[in-house]
Amino acid sequence: MNIPFKPNETFRDDYSYANSDAAVLRFPFPFPDDNYMYSVNIEPHVPGGPTPAFDNPFDVDEHYVAECRERAKVLEQDPSRCKVLPHMMAAEWDTLELIMESFATSYPEHFTLTREGINWTWENRPLGIRDSFTFGDASTLPLPPFEYITRQAQGDFTLQDQREDNLFIDGGMVTTQADWSMDFNVGMTFHQWHGPVPLAHEKGVFDRALKFLLRLQYGAPVRRLNWTMTVNPRLDTSPENYPQWGPDRTTVTPENVGRKLHLRVELQSLFRLPRSNAILFGIRCYLCSIEDLARVEIWGKRLHRVLRDLNPDIADYKGTTRYREMAVAYLAPFDDGAALPTGTAPRQSTLPPRSTLTSRG
Repeated sequence: MNIPFKPNETFRDDYSYANSDAAVLRFPFPFPDDNYMYSVNIEPHVPGGPTPAFDNPFDVDEHYVAECRERAKVLEQDPSRCKVLPHMMAAEWDTLELIMESFATSYPEHFTLTREGINWTWENRPLGIRDSFTFGDASTLPLPPFEYITRQAQGDFTLQDQREDNLFIDGGMVTTQADWSMDFNVGMTFHQWHGPVPLAHEKGVFDRALKFLLRLQYGAPVRRLNWTMTVNPRLDTSPENYPQWGPDRTTVTPENVGRKLHLRVELQSLFRLPRSNAILFGIRCYLCSIEDLARVEIWGKRLHRVLRDLNPDIADYKGTTRYREMAVAYLAPFDDGAALPTGTAPRQSTLPPRSTLTSRG
């Protein structure tokens, strides 16, 4: 099925990014219950889930072309957002093969991979790319293999090298991150990378996650969801650009909070790579305004409860302290207090028009 791409939408300046109704209904809503606390929450990354966002190894949606263009802008301004240590070349080729094969299988109307031995031809029709190259010979590609293919995929990617019973973040393409720096984190161990996260260390979340990931098997990828909130639909909320997006937090008012405040969800997937034994960590970012989320009845109610009762340490870590009460007040009229079923599926197939959106409480 052809995807109706929206190539001209923007994630900065005039913020023309917007979700269609279909995109809202496929949003990977992260809260199965009314309360939130850190957990490992890892499950097999198999086709299918609460929404179509879980149907393929690497999700491609209506924002694909625009997000790839935004990535190119970020890299033009700051090439350090893509960094791979020299010993990770085998993992670079593993990544290229995995993403090309997955795209060509999941979306044959948009991507084609032709292989004759080590002579490969890759065609990406949405971006107008067609290249023939020799697999394993980086000189035959216009860019290093990891940068070449991750410029053509939505979301961020890191490469974890496994050694000394630990994982080291030894490469990454990171242009849509939630306030962390690839340039600063490269070479860190698993626990060093997650050092700033409150409460989770005391609960042993990262100890259990590391033990699990060290045993991750090839052909058995896993996934989990993470979330934060972002003012305006800005993908690049990096510490390097904090002076550009940080002040946005002061612009939220009770009148505009529904439109400006976005739930930022990361569909995180982890793949053991075959030649390098490294782990590819995909961090696919989705943005949805709380106004649009409230059009899904169960999501509007649940988001109200999660934000209202959020642990203050987590609220502060996620940067929501300044505007969380405004978001809770905005969502409160949609919540009648009725018991909700466990799960994250939207449980409706259409949305009410934004112009008629009123409280359901």
